[in-house]
Amino acid sequence: MIFSNLPPSIEVCAFSLESCIAAEIGGAKRVELCAAMYEGGTTPSAGLISLAKQRTSIEIHSMIRPRGGDFCYTNDEIDVMKADIQVAKSLGCDGIVLGILQKDGRVNIIQTKALVELAKPLQVTFHRAIDMTQDYFEALEDIIEAGCHRILTSGQKNTAMEGIKNLVELVKRADGRIQIMAGSGVNANNAQILASTGVNALHLTGKANRDSSMIYRKEGIAMGGLSEVPEYDIVYSDAEKIQAVVECVKNE
Repeated sequence: MIFSNLPPSIEVCAFSLESCIAAEIGGAKRVELCAAMYEGGTTPSAGLISLAKQRTSIEIHSMIRPRGGDFCYTNDEIDVMKADIQVAKSLGCDGIVLGILQKDGRVNIIQTKALVELAKPLQVTFHRAIDMTQDYFEALEDIIEAGCHRILTSGQKNTAMEGIKNLVELVKRADGRIQIMAGSGVNANNAQILASTGVNALHLTGKANRDSSMIYRKEGIAMGGLSEVPEYDIVYSDAEKIQAVVECVKNE
């Protein structure tokens, strides 16, 4: 059985080496390492994975996602995911994170199972693609069948607190067969409430912002083509925010 009565572990979604280090300082158990924050996370570079493993001693789980957008992938994109899994394994990752759906909104069991087999002996987390499925509890069974070790979910709502009723039911139906991790909007104010659902882990960024050190600033150009994405805003994970959540669940 995967379920235990221990407090939920803490996972930090990190987009930089700085944030990986902050996750360890804050007391997190593992990092979900990603690139492309504004696309919801894609596969990080080999250099970032390598340095995260060198500079920290906590678990590093690499996102395996070839692009932003939906979770229904072409054969070429699946090939990219396979290659990225091999890279992650070669660099010493402790796990990978993925999610694959069919056009009808169901989990693609065949493709997921193939990537789980390829990733062995690494752990595999099925990410919030489950929140985009048409039948949440059918998806749970499909993900278990595919051999994944853990599910990251917000209960099919924008935040875990909004989806808390679904999280409670998912934990009940999982019945220890797979770990359930709650993510999206997790912080020190709601960590104890979310921990009380029985989830095995909480997932957060511990997000903080600081102003760029640039003195000269070119106005009127959006490098990503989106004016709402700030060009001179540095986003990072804050060790104190992470530690506050760790302390909350210790006392739950």
